[in-house]
Amino acid sequence: MSRIGKKPVELPSGVTATISGQTVEVKGPKGTHSFTATDDVSIVQEDNVITVTPRGSSKRARQQWGMSRTMVANMVAGATEGFKKELEIQGVGYRAAVQGSTLKLNLGYSHDVDFDIPAGVTVTTPKPTEIVIEGSDAQLVGQVAANIRDWRRPEPYKGKGIRYKGEFIFRKEGKKK
Repeated sequence: MSRIGKKPVELPSGVTATISGQTVEVKGPKGTHSFTATDDVSIVQEDNVITVTPRGSSKRARQQWGMSRTMVANMVAGATEGFKKELEIQGVGYRAAVQGSTLKLNLGYSHDVDFDIPAGVTVTTPKPTEIVIEGSDAQLVGQVAANIRDWRRPEPYKGKGIRYKGEFIFRKEGKKK
Protein backbone atom coordinates (compact mmCIF):
# COMPACT_ATOMS: atom_id res chain seq x y z
CA MET A 1 0.00 0.00 0.00
CA SER A 2 1.25 3.44 -0.92
CA ARG A 3 1.40 5.68 2.11
CA ILE A 4 1.47 8.78 -0.07
CA GLY A 5 -1.27 7.53 -2.41
CA LYS A 6 -3.70 6.89 0.46
CA LYS A 7 -3.72 10.54 1.55
CA PRO A 8 -6.49 12.62 -0.02
CA VAL A 9 -5.64 16.00 -1.58
CA GLU A 10 -7.69 18.81 -0.06
CA LEU A 11 -8.54 21.85 -2.17
CA PRO A 12 -8.16 25.13 -0.25
CA SER A 13 -10.60 27.99 -0.77
CA GLY A 14 -10.03 29.83 -4.05
CA VAL A 15 -8.86 26.69 -5.87
CA THR A 16 -11.11 24.72 -8.21
CA ALA A 17 -10.45 21.37 -9.84
CA THR A 18 -12.19 19.75 -12.78
CA ILE A 19 -11.76 16.10 -13.70
CA SER A 20 -12.59 14.89 -17.21
CA GLY A 21 -11.60 11.29 -17.83
CA GLN A 22 -8.00 10.92 -16.69
CA THR A 23 -7.19 14.65 -16.93
CA VAL A 24 -7.18 16.85 -13.83
CA GLU A 25 -7.18 20.64 -14.25
CA VAL A 26 -6.52 22.87 -11.24
CA LYS A 27 -7.21 26.63 -11.28
CA GLY A 28 -6.04 28.96 -8.56
CA PRO A 29 -4.74 32.47 -7.94
CA LYS A 30 -1.23 31.60 -9.20
CA GLY A 31 -2.34 29.94 -12.45
CA THR A 32 -3.83 26.90 -14.12
CA HIS A 33 -2.20 23.46 -14.32
CA SER A 34 -3.30 20.19 -15.83
CA PHE A 35 -2.13 16.59 -15.51
CA THR A 36 -3.19 13.48 -17.41
CA ALA A 37 -2.94 10.32 -15.33
CA THR A 38 -2.40 6.86 -16.77
CA ASP A 39 -5.21 4.30 -16.99
CA ASP A 40 -3.71 2.44 -14.00
CA VAL A 41 -5.33 4.84 -11.50
CA SER A 42 -8.75 6.40 -11.04
CA ILE A 43 -9.18 9.97 -9.82
CA VAL A 44 -12.36 11.03 -8.01
CA GLN A 45 -13.40 14.41 -6.60
CA GLU A 46 -15.86 14.62 -3.72
CA ASP A 47 -16.64 18.09 -2.36
CA ASN A 48 -13.20 19.70 -1.81
CA VAL A 49 -11.20 16.47 -1.71
CA ILE A 50 -9.50 14.61 -4.57
CA THR A 51 -8.66 10.95 -4.03
CA VAL A 52 -6.50 8.72 -6.21
CA THR A 53 -6.96 4.94 -6.15
CA PRO A 54 -5.21 2.22 -8.13
CA ARG A 55 -7.06 0.02 -10.61
CA GLY A 56 -5.82 -3.45 -9.79
CA SER A 57 -2.81 -4.56 -7.77
CA SER A 58 -0.13 -4.67 -10.45
CA LYS A 59 3.27 -3.16 -9.75
CA ARG A 60 2.75 -0.39 -12.33
CA ALA A 61 -0.63 0.54 -10.82
CA ARG A 62 0.94 0.88 -7.38
CA GLN A 63 3.79 2.98 -8.82
CA GLN A 64 1.41 5.31 -10.63
CA TRP A 65 -0.81 5.62 -7.55
CA GLY A 66 1.66 7.56 -5.40
CA MET A 67 3.08 9.50 -8.34
CA SER A 68 -0.35 10.63 -9.58
CA ARG A 69 -1.39 11.75 -6.09
CA THR A 70 1.84 13.73 -5.73
CA MET A 71 1.35 15.40 -9.12
CA VAL A 72 -2.17 16.51 -8.13
CA ALA A 73 -0.92 17.75 -4.73
CA ASN A 74 1.90 19.71 -6.43
CA MET A 75 -0.58 21.33 -8.82
CA VAL A 76 -2.78 22.41 -5.89
CA ALA A 77 0.25 23.75 -3.96
CA GLY A 78 1.53 25.58 -7.05
CA ALA A 79 -1.85 27.16 -7.73
CA THR A 80 -2.08 28.49 -4.16
CA GLU A 81 1.38 29.50 -2.92
CA GLY A 82 3.87 28.46 -5.60
CA PHE A 83 7.34 26.97 -5.27
CA LYS A 84 10.71 28.51 -4.48
CA LYS A 85 14.34 27.37 -4.79
CA GLU A 86 17.27 29.36 -3.47
CA LEU A 87 20.84 29.07 -4.73
CA GLU A 88 24.04 30.41 -3.17
CA ILE A 89 27.18 31.30 -5.09
CA GLN A 90 30.55 30.86 -3.38
CA GLY A 91 33.87 31.85 -4.88
CA VAL A 92 35.99 34.96 -5.33
CA GLY A 93 34.52 37.06 -8.14
CA TYR A 94 31.55 34.76 -8.68
CA ARG A 95 28.30 36.72 -8.95
CA ALA A 96 24.92 36.86 -10.65
CA ALA A 97 22.64 39.61 -11.93
CA VAL A 98 19.29 39.65 -13.72
CA GLN A 99 19.04 41.85 -16.83
CA GLY A 100 15.58 41.69 -18.39
CA SER A 101 14.80 38.03 -19.13
CA THR A 102 18.45 36.94 -18.88
CA LEU A 103 20.47 35.84 -15.86
CA LYS A 104 24.11 36.93 -16.21
CA LEU A 105 26.55 34.74 -14.30
CA ASN A 106 30.25 35.47 -13.68
CA LEU A 107 31.64 32.07 -12.68
CA GLY A 108 35.36 32.26 -13.33
CA TYR A 109 35.15 31.39 -17.02
CA SER A 110 36.78 33.55 -19.68
CA HIS A 111 33.27 34.72 -20.64
CA ASP A 112 30.02 35.57 -18.87
CA VAL A 113 27.31 32.93 -18.88
CA ASP A 114 23.95 34.20 -20.16
CA PHE A 115 21.06 32.01 -18.97
CA ASP A 116 17.69 32.70 -20.62
CA ILE A 117 14.91 32.59 -18.02
CA PRO A 118 12.00 30.45 -19.30
CA ALA A 119 8.38 31.59 -19.17
CA GLY A 120 6.51 30.65 -15.99
CA VAL A 121 9.52 31.24 -13.73
CA THR A 122 10.76 34.42 -12.07
CA VAL A 123 14.43 34.71 -11.12
CA THR A 124 15.66 37.41 -8.74
CA THR A 125 19.04 38.19 -7.23
CA PRO A 126 18.61 39.89 -3.84
CA LYS A 127 22.42 39.84 -3.43
CA PRO A 128 25.06 39.23 -6.10
CA THR A 129 25.75 35.85 -4.48
CA GLU A 130 22.12 34.69 -4.13
CA ILE A 131 19.65 33.51 -6.76
CA VAL A 132 15.94 32.99 -5.97
CA ILE A 133 13.82 31.01 -8.44
CA GLU A 134 10.02 31.14 -8.01
CA GLY A 135 7.12 29.73 -9.99
CA SER A 136 3.91 27.74 -9.79
CA ASP A 137 5.21 24.58 -11.51
CA ALA A 138 7.34 22.45 -9.17
CA GLN A 139 9.05 20.53 -11.97
CA LEU A 140 9.97 23.68 -13.91
CA VAL A 141 11.32 25.51 -10.84
CA GLY A 142 13.49 22.52 -9.88
CA GLN A 143 14.74 22.04 -13.45
CA VAL A 144 15.72 25.71 -13.85
CA ALA A 145 17.57 25.58 -10.50
CA ALA A 146 19.40 22.42 -11.58
CA ASN A 147 20.32 23.95 -14.95
CA ILE A 148 21.76 27.06 -13.28
CA ARG A 149 23.66 24.91 -10.76
CA ASP A 150 25.17 22.83 -13.59
CA TRP A 151 27.16 25.83 -14.86
CA ARG A 152 29.53 25.56 -11.87
CA ARG A 153 28.84 22.73 -9.43
CA PRO A 154 30.42 22.98 -5.97
CA GLU A 155 33.85 21.39 -5.87
CA PRO A 156 34.95 19.40 -2.79
CA TYR A 157 38.29 21.13 -2.05
CA LYS A 158 37.41 24.79 -1.54
CA GLY A 159 33.62 24.55 -1.87
CA LYS A 160 33.50 27.05 -4.75
CA GLY A 161 30.51 26.96 -7.07
CA ILE A 162 26.71 27.23 -7.10
CA ARG A 163 24.89 25.27 -4.40
CA TYR A 164 21.36 24.99 -3.08
CA LYS A 165 20.78 27.02 0.08
CA GLY A 166 21.59 24.79 3.04
CA GLU A 167 23.26 22.09 0.90
CA PHE A 168 26.19 20.33 2.58
CA ILE A 169 29.26 19.82 0.42
CA PHE A 170 31.51 16.98 1.58
CA ARG A 171 34.97 18.56 1.81
CA LYS A 172 38.19 16.78 0.98
CA GLU A 173 41.65 17.42 2.30
CA GLY A 174 44.14 18.76 -0.22
CA LYS A 175 47.51 17.33 -1.18
CA LYS A 176 50.09 16.91 1.55
CA LYS A 177 53.73 17.86 1.14
